[in-house]
Amino acid sequence: MPHAGTDGPSSFAAERRVAVAAAEATGRLLRGHFADARAVRTKGADGDVVTDLDLAAEELILGRLRRHFPRDRILSEEAGLLDTGNRRTWLVDPLDGSNNVAIGLPAYVVGIGLCLGETPVVGVVHEPVTGRTWHAVSGQGAHGDDGTRLPGPRGDLPGPGPVLAWTQGHAVGRADPTATALRSTLERRCRRVLQLWAPLLGWSLLARGTIDGFVGYRAEGVDLPAGALLAAEAGVELRTLDGARFRPGYTGPDTRRSFVAARAETLAYVLEEVASAMRGSS
Repeated sequence: MPHAGTDGPSSFAAERRVAVAAAEATGRLLRGHFADARAVRTKGADGDVVTDLDLAAEELILGRLRRHFPRDRILSEEAGLLDTGNRRTWLVDPLDGSNNVAIGLPAYVVGIGLCLGETPVVGVVHEPVTGRTWHAVSGQGAHGDDGTRLPGPRGDLPGPGPVLAWTQGHAVGRADPTATALRSTLERRCRRVLQLWAPLLGWSLLARGTIDGFVGYRAEGVDLPAGALLAAEAGVELRTLDGARFRPGYTGPDTRRSFVAARAETLAYVLEEVASAMRGSS
């Protein structure tokens, strides 16, 4: 029997519509109050911040999800797990890029995903600064708000080397030898490595084909499935650091959430450089 509010057992059209509308409403809130954002507390030992906008944005999204899908679980960046016992879990990052916002840097997005078990089936990323939205449904491709299908990166290796995004989890220390080796190698061997402080922004760039690849080390779980689904539905290949197939789950230890995302020649090149870095760090 289809879940209440869906268009069928596997279409997820209603879920996509609700998530897009919630993300875009949240984007309007964030855009309107960006200049007034203030940090209300820190979390973790690395100085990560929570702003008043994180909390307001989260309240808006959670209210909409609970109204439309009251039986679903929700795992949100600030509120934690709101457990109903359902295997359908919404993952909410209401303001991905809080540290950027706290210093007045307009590089942030809203992310909402839906997983069945550990498998992402809906992913939405909205960029308040431009008002653009990108969304994906498993098996149905990734699209922009104008309906255009996202192309993903070309996959051929650019002459000066690929442009990559990089992310690492909050638990990774500054002196972590693997992270240090990976970043150092990639910065030497690639044209540019972007450290955006907003992983979902990196995933959207990759799905749109404006960067060539993405490397993550012990990534955070809340925003990973939605972003990875967006890229995968745009034709990006997802691999572990040793080249095996990568499954973007959100539970379990963060050691399961290290990845390389790219295509074709670029993927082979980045995996080779990652392998070299890993050998050097051992």
